[in-house]
Amino acid sequence: MKVGVKLLAVCLCLATATVVMVQAEDPYFHHVWNVTYGTASPLGVPQQVILINGQFPGPNINSTSNNNVIVNVFNNLDEPFLITWNGIQHRKNCWQDGTAGTMCPIPPGKNFTYHFQPKDQIGSYFYYPTTSMHRAAGAFGGLRVNSRLLIPVPYADPEDDYTVLINDWYTKSHTQLKKFLDSGRTMGRPDGILINGKAGKGDGSDQPLFTLKQGKTYRVRICNVGLKTSLNFRIQNHKMKLVEMEGSHVLQNDYDSLDVHVGQCFGVIVTANQEPKDYYMVASTRFLKKALATTGLLRYEGGKGVASPQLPAAPVGWAWSLNQFRSFRWNLTASAARPNPQGSYHYGKINITRTIKLVNTQGKIDGKLRYALSGVSHTDPETPLKLAEYFGVADKVFKYNIISDNPTSDQIKNIKIEPNVLNITHRTFIEVVFENHEKSVQSWHLDGYSFFAVAVEPGTWTPEKRKNYNLLDAVSRHTVQVYPKCWAAILLTFDNCGMWNIRSENSERRYLGQQLYASVLSPEKSLRDEYNMPESSLQCGLVKDKPKINPYAGA
Repeated sequence: MKVGVKLLAVCLCLATATVVMVQAEDPYFHHVWNVTYGTASPLGVPQQVILINGQFPGPNINSTSNNNVIVNVFNNLDEPFLITWNGIQHRKNCWQDGTAGTMCPIPPGKNFTYHFQPKDQIGSYFYYPTTSMHRAAGAFGGLRVNSRLLIPVPYADPEDDYTVLINDWYTKSHTQLKKFLDSGRTMGRPDGILINGKAGKGDGSDQPLFTLKQGKTYRVRICNVGLKTSLNFRIQNHKMKLVEMEGSHVLQNDYDSLDVHVGQCFGVIVTANQEPKDYYMVASTRFLKKALATTGLLRYEGGKGVASPQLPAAPVGWAWSLNQFRSFRWNLTASAARPNPQGSYHYGKINITRTIKLVNTQGKIDGKLRYALSGVSHTDPETPLKLAEYFGVADKVFKYNIISDNPTSDQIKNIKIEPNVLNITHRTFIEVVFENHEKSVQSWHLDGYSFFAVAVEPGTWTPEKRKNYNLLDAVSRHTVQVYPKCWAAILLTFDNCGMWNIRSENSERRYLGQQLYASVLSPEKSLRDEYNMPESSLQCGLVKDKPKINPYAGA
């Protein structure tokens, strides 16, 4: 008995010491990025692109839960620049989010050091620029967050871990595309599709993007980093076992192909169980009258034989895509970033305290195209919204809650341009409904959070539709697509204080106003809820010359 007690005490002490060590200081990983213009020919036409350390796409960030990621970004462009870390929640720390509502852009010739933690997160993400139309020129890349060694993962360790970035691409420069939008016209259709910055020739001359060993399994992270186009991804002769989606482990089903909407990331396991030779990965557009496609080559080590020119066919129509969405389920028994099972959080039993319906529309103001949410087309003021709020000058920059939670048809039709900011009470459980009256697929993203995508259905939303919600195992994620003439419902607790962007992942829609911000304030101005503005943060607009303040206190 005494020996057992002593062993238990030692174990408890060791466990406590480990926790203290982890809490005291998680590992730091430093990156220095030089952002420059360069020339590349992704579709065979030389054009200006944006490089990070000379790379297009940019370098992958390989991280682990709770790591401190330090990225010192030197802006060598001729205009201001910002990067957002799509899907990273920045707990209590929207100061690192990289959107126009939270940060001043990095001026030309200057630098800024991002410091963030993927706190209690795992999964597949990416980063991209939010300023101007820079996303159309590059500066995007993969961001993976691995599980800590002591946290079990619901699949065997793969032989390797590959990131596949798929996107639509324009041969026109980002400045030309911006001029189109500023003049009131759309960007039009893309000119091609890329896989990891390249368009495959498909004639046997392509170099392999990845190599496989016969009989081994591989983790493949697929992200749609494009501007506006939903894409379907598939691999010749190979099934993809879906294991993770935007930071959540999911029930492991096999798929021949996956629809990946703009801003979304999927993690799959691919087994190299076919004849050793070359095979094509294929990415092709969805929901366009004239489909575009490209290929990327996989090569088995020691394999002999070229890839078959017979490419696997893409699915047709959005009903197929909707059915695939319904097949995605949260893995209730798997651990994510913490040891406890994902399913221990029973979101379906929490009472909804507020319902916000967001209706996307488009129209013309002074003859120019604008996109709106519930009748308001957002514009970014010179003073970032968070800084205006923090320094007590919000009333000079924006008004809260200028849209109705349940907008009327008249409110939706009469579009006005101004900053669109919702005030949301800390720790309330909110239902957000995205209603799409248009004929194109929408993709919506929320910074600072993950949410439960409980339903996507045709028609118009009414409270009676709640009976169709998945209240047991909807996937916790940060993007959701809404099909034409459909709606989507998400549920979440707004427990992360800050100023958080809700945006269309369609870049031209976001640029022309289809976004808003959710302000979640700490009621007690406590450091338990939110960090003070870092000393290194840039200041601009009305607060440019104001001295730094530290209004949050306590712990």
